[in-house]
Amino acid sequence: MHEIRRHLPRPALAAAFLACLLVACGGKPPPGDVKQPPEAGFVVLQAQRVPLTLTLPARTTAFETSEVRPQVSGIIRQRLFTEGATVREGELLYRIDPRVYQSAAEQARADLASATATRDAARTRAQRLAELAKSGVVAKQDLLDAQAQGDAAAAAAERAHAALDAAQLNLGFTEVRAPIGGRIGRSLVTTGALVSSGQATPLATIQRLDPIFVDIQQSSTTLLTFRRQLSGGDLARSSAAVRLILEDGSRYSREGVLQFAESVVDPATGTVTVRARFPNPDGLLLPGMYVRAEFAPIEAREAILAPQQGISRDVKGNATAVVIGADDQAEMRQVVAERTVGDKWLVSSGLKSGDKLVIEGLGKIKPGQKVRPVAIERAAANR
Repeated sequence: MHEIRRHLPRPALAAAFLACLLVACGGKPPPGDVKQPPEAGFVVLQAQRVPLTLTLPARTTAFETSEVRPQVSGIIRQRLFTEGATVREGELLYRIDPRVYQSAAEQARADLASATATRDAARTRAQRLAELAKSGVVAKQDLLDAQAQGDAAAAAAERAHAALDAAQLNLGFTEVRAPIGGRIGRSLVTTGALVSSGQATPLATIQRLDPIFVDIQQSSTTLLTFRRQLSGGDLARSSAAVRLILEDGSRYSREGVLQFAESVVDPATGTVTVRARFPNPDGLLLPGMYVRAEFAPIEAREAILAPQQGISRDVKGNATAVVIGADDQAEMRQVVAERTVGDKWLVSSGLKSGDKLVIEGLGKIKPGQKVRPVAIERAAANR
């Protein structure tokens, strides 16, 4: 001992003496140094009915679209509408030079008059020969020839009448009218342009915007789940309405209704198009706008809402949670967190009503470890 005192400094000597004292007392540390279980702040989960919505990306589509095309060839003489205005069905839009078609109609009318006169003369001759044939003055063959000439003249008159109808129809086509009512876009031709029937470029396009369609894209998996939920499973639908969230984040003031879902899945994207119809009297919605469609509230029965800080992900991306089990033991569970509702996760499996979900102190807790439970309200009050 004297040898140790000569070589050890005074602080080291005191530490050695304390160690010897602990050994002599049985190796037990002082009561104040006993390690306490880690504190675990928890909340008690309760099943509740939660109004859910399904929000999906969508684009607006015109209710009706018509490309205005010429049905006869000619020079555009007048444009009679204002670009961007609303036009009525049948309203005159363009006037094509009608002179060629007026001449054709007049010629067809003259041909009809000539054919009608020839038919009447042939019928009169056939009737006269029929009277003479009764007396035996005219040969039967002459009568048959006269009757055949009368029938041929009648057929020629019918052809002339049809030709006149066609000429008048073409003359009417020189006035290009709106096939539907709606908002007309810019004119793609100007006065003096040569147009032809069957051309690839339309003169203008008319779109009916009230009502308007919204085409909603959703994955086939989401559609199957949604239909299964609506069919009377764990969800009950309260309304058939659909709402819109516009590009700037504001809500469209009017509700729409579902129309149909396509019966095929796009093999390239794996999505199905669902169409809804919305009133659009103010013209606020325009074709091609990106919007988000929000389905009417759905009520989930016995839904578990877990605070987001209580749900984490493992290395495989699976959602996990730590609950306080029997004897205050920390228990790791794998859960299914389908979606967020506000600031919480909607958990469909892995947690149940009455579970104590740990939301604070997770970094100090290991599965199977004994913890010191602290209700989160008390923990918050002590801060």
